[in-house]
Amino acid sequence: MTGRRRSGRITPKLAALLDMLPLPALMTAAEALTLDGHGPVVTYSPAIDIRLTGTGRDACRCCPASKAACDDMLDRARRGAALGCREANLTLERPANRATLDRLAEAAEAILGETQLLPHLDPGPLMAADYARLRPFSASMRVVLESASERLCEPGAPLHHVADMGPVRGLGAIRAAARVRVPLTVSLTIGKGEDRTERIETLAAIRDVQRRHGHIQGIAIHPARPEMPAEELLWTIAATRLIFGPAMTIQTPSDFQPAGMLRLLLKAGVNDWGGIRPDIIETPDPGPAWSQRNFVERETRAAGRKLAERLAIAPAHALDADRWTHPAMARRISRAVDARGLPRRRRAHLTAVK
Repeated sequence: MTGRRRSGRITPKLAALLDMLPLPALMTAAEALTLDGHGPVVTYSPAIDIRLTGTGRDACRCCPASKAACDDMLDRARRGAALGCREANLTLERPANRATLDRLAEAAEAILGETQLLPHLDPGPLMAADYARLRPFSASMRVVLESASERLCEPGAPLHHVADMGPVRGLGAIRAAARVRVPLTVSLTIGKGEDRTERIETLAAIRDVQRRHGHIQGIAIHPARPEMPAEELLWTIAATRLIFGPAMTIQTPSDFQPAGMLRLLLKAGVNDWGGIRPDIIETPDPGPAWSQRNFVERETRAAGRKLAERLAIAPAHALDADRWTHPAMARRISRAVDARGLPRRRRAHLTAVK
């Protein structure tokens, strides 16, 4: 019996149960599981975003404009590293194809050679051969799955225009990454027309892949719009925790959240804030670079938790880097982490909030 059929049998009962429980009870159960799996530690990755332009390797050698773009990319990476970042989050300006994937591999390799940053790649859904091509130059990658609901991808439905992020290609990409052992963050966008049962179906489908392969390092829950009701976001996070259990890393962005909301997100099952960026990467202003990070630490501490840096690869996968990453990357990761899978030393740039 396939994982999808197994999910189909249990999902209606699970969805009904989760929808029937009052939100406070759901959050209490989710928080208990989170503390059981992760203790009081809440992680984040100090990261710099780099969006790649241009096409392939030849363009960088021959075209002055492309060469300038490469130099700008490396300069941005160096500045991020100097500010205390540990992760380079690389995305593509153009759709993934042979040329843009070559460009992505080239950029990640250059960053590894020039800085201590670890690349986290966001190329969109790929085939296994493409993941294998990028694996030597990445600590982890990302796939966005809007929904596993076929209904939402039908003509005229909310997700018809983003079929690449729908169930067929999205789940296929998650399975393809598993075949070449790529640590994967799966981002689930909620609030695009799906109901709660469809969210549960999507989460159950992801869980079934994880049970077979174990390569998913985190589930990131993203609201489709800032004005989404807080109850819906909290319910979805708590449901995600109950479906995946104590060990899974569950994250949601800390940006644009009011102070009290961060504490509620932690109670709902969040144990990771994802990437937090320095404020002043674009200018040489010597002022405070990490106001968002300091805000997050204050709120995390107010919730009775402890904020800690991580690498671009989640702690559990970092401790098993020989299995999950290319040998050269595994050596780099293993030298950088302690017995918890977290970085050995805290950066001076990121001193604790008084």
